[in-house]
Amino acid sequence: MREKLLFNDGWKICFTKQLEPIPTNKGGAYLGAKTERAQWGYASNNYDETVWGNHDNWVDVTLPNDYIITQTPDKTKNEAWGYFDYHSACYKKRFILNSEDNNKRITLYFEGIATSCVIYVNGCLMTRNYSAYTPIEVDISDIANYGAENTVYIFVDSTPTEGWWYGGGGIYRDVWLCKTALVNVDLYGIFANPQKTSETQWNVTVEITIRNDDIYHQKVNIVSDIIYNDLVVGTAKTIAAIRCKGKHTVKKVIQITNPRLWDIESPFLYKLNARILKDEKLIDMTDVHFGFRTAEFHKDFGFLLNGKQVKIKGVCCHEDYGITGRVVPDTVKELRLRKIKEMGANGYRTAHYPHSDVTMNLLDRMGFLVLCETRWFESTPEGLHQLEVMIKNNRNHPGIILWCIGNEEFLHTCDKGKRISESMIATIKRLDNGRPITNAVDKSVDTAPVHTVMDVIGVNYNIQMLEKTRESFPNKPLVSSENCACGSTRGWYFADDPTKGYLKSYDAATYAFANTRRSTWQIISTNDWIAGGYQWAGIEHRGETVWPRLCSQSGALDLFLQKKDGYYQNIAHWTNAPMVHILPHWNHNGREGDIIDVWVYTNCHEVELFQDGISKGKQVIEPCGHAMYQLTYSNGTIRADGWREDRIIASETIETTNIQQKLVLTLETPNLTANGRDVAVITCYCVDDKGRFVPDADPMVEFTASEYGEIIGTGSDVSDHIPVNSCTRKMYAGLCSVAVRAGTSSGILKVYVKADNLEGGYLEIKLV
Repeated sequence: MREKLLFNDGWKICFTKQLEPIPTNKGGAYLGAKTERAQWGYASNNYDETVWGNHDNWVDVTLPNDYIITQTPDKTKNEAWGYFDYHSACYKKRFILNSEDNNKRITLYFEGIATSCVIYVNGCLMTRNYSAYTPIEVDISDIANYGAENTVYIFVDSTPTEGWWYGGGGIYRDVWLCKTALVNVDLYGIFANPQKTSETQWNVTVEITIRNDDIYHQKVNIVSDIIYNDLVVGTAKTIAAIRCKGKHTVKKVIQITNPRLWDIESPFLYKLNARILKDEKLIDMTDVHFGFRTAEFHKDFGFLLNGKQVKIKGVCCHEDYGITGRVVPDTVKELRLRKIKEMGANGYRTAHYPHSDVTMNLLDRMGFLVLCETRWFESTPEGLHQLEVMIKNNRNHPGIILWCIGNEEFLHTCDKGKRISESMIATIKRLDNGRPITNAVDKSVDTAPVHTVMDVIGVNYNIQMLEKTRESFPNKPLVSSENCACGSTRGWYFADDPTKGYLKSYDAATYAFANTRRSTWQIISTNDWIAGGYQWAGIEHRGETVWPRLCSQSGALDLFLQKKDGYYQNIAHWTNAPMVHILPHWNHNGREGDIIDVWVYTNCHEVELFQDGISKGKQVIEPCGHAMYQLTYSNGTIRADGWREDRIIASETIETTNIQQKLVLTLETPNLTANGRDVAVITCYCVDDKGRFVPDADPMVEFTASEYGEIIGTGSDVSDHIPVNSCTRKMYAGLCSVAVRAGTSSGILKVYVKADNLEGGYLEIKLV
């Protein structure tokens, strides 16, 4: 039966610029030109990296791994890539395959390696890969040593980065060892494509691709079950004959009556299970999740989900984390999306590349409307291969409502771009004909030739040009594929300060091409024909910055997943539950007598603001607007009351605190397991003698973990250049984040924090 074994442990890493030794004589050249070409050097089975003197820089490493992120930022390096030095590295692992594994198909599956790589197994060159965001399957069945040791060696080069953001380096996503029968369901070989045929009936076209790795022709029975809540609700059976070393796709239609629909509020998921039987014996089984929903883009009514108009309230996100870099632990992936969902967002754009399987599954389960984007706008064989992998790997996700084939390409404005688009569209339609396709265009948006072949027009920024673009293409639906880019630094309420790298935390159009959150959402929300938009960005990301800052500032969440004021502005725009949020805080020692801008973000109809109990007036809140006051600063209390229909329905009070006295830790990632993989994200903050949060606290804090876990990094200030893996960090604007990896033993993980002249704190985390 099929086995999928996590393959992350037992690796070693070293840093080198050399892929393999260069032979100096004919003998070396002769041996190096054979199948087992690595007769010596790092990739060879005979090379023992544990012997001192062979190479003393090999160290143990557990995957996933980003070998770039722990560097000290260097101002001389490229700001787009986060001021880091990008270089090459080697990974190596030795492992045993059982004798019983012979006569099976054995593969290694790498979810992501940054950036390009060459993979050897047992000295044989297996494959090369050219994108960090395309998974790699390596079939090692023919060259494996059964009942003996095997060696996998990977040379990784991170220097050909793929973007203008932090790219990291290394085997940064999970690796799997997969074992199947010789006749098996192919990788990405299950596709469930539900289509509504009447008010109550759906036809699910089931495609199962079977591969036969035997040297003999085979005939097998295939059973496909649709399952909901552990009950089989539909079945199809068929017989398939597959030629030796060949593949065959079978298609069957299963009728389902009144399924539970997937939507953003109730994201119901079904499972398609595929079984292969040979002579009535089960030889392979696998499954995927999918959902029933209709999704339509309309030129006049925007986006319709299950026949109802839904405005896309989306964010664009890179998939990185400020503390661990390109590696994003599963618990952090869930935390990221949970916070985005709590902000009121219902949409997510995978900018600017395919995101991990874990993220895509979470997006389905949380009810996100996903714009799924490929990395390269190319119709070359390599570009189309990467596109095909993205489509086949993700086409079962009901949350995906758009495929995006390019972002801000110069070729969008000419016929070359149109021709490339047509080739890419043909590839997508062959694999998935049920979803529309778009391009994220930012140049000549009202005349770009690529729009003529798109199902949906995607426009980045250019908010004032959306009406004109619609006039140019009146029969095309339109979505704001990227907007806002409103830079702000959490907790910074002065003017922009380039020397610190800080931007003021009020809603502002940071760039000439961008608009404020307020003006952007006013346009999107008041025009039915705009399907919605994806805001840049949900979360700050490393790179694309300016010294001394280390990250972009356009996120609603900061680099370490702390909420910025823009987060609450989005809540005001995107949710109905009554809320008010006051900015700034009211700790401004030394600014007594200064005039301070006080804003209130709210979804209430009116706001009344009080300073020390004295009303400063009531303001009517325009749609997408906010209240604005100017107050003379003095220590005290500010209160904002939100009104609807002549009654107060929401209120917030902020006040000047006393000096910091005690450190407190809060856990942001519950339900942790002692698996050596789960990462606890903890927020540290200061309180005063009355237990009040001190928003301007900035002590130097030090973290320690008990034997049940390990501190893997800390983060607070986006302009802090201390390496992320430091356990000591200066708190910024009252908050500091710490990431702790759980160990492999069940018990109580204790995390401690201390600082000079403050009462320390600790947190207990139960690991099961």
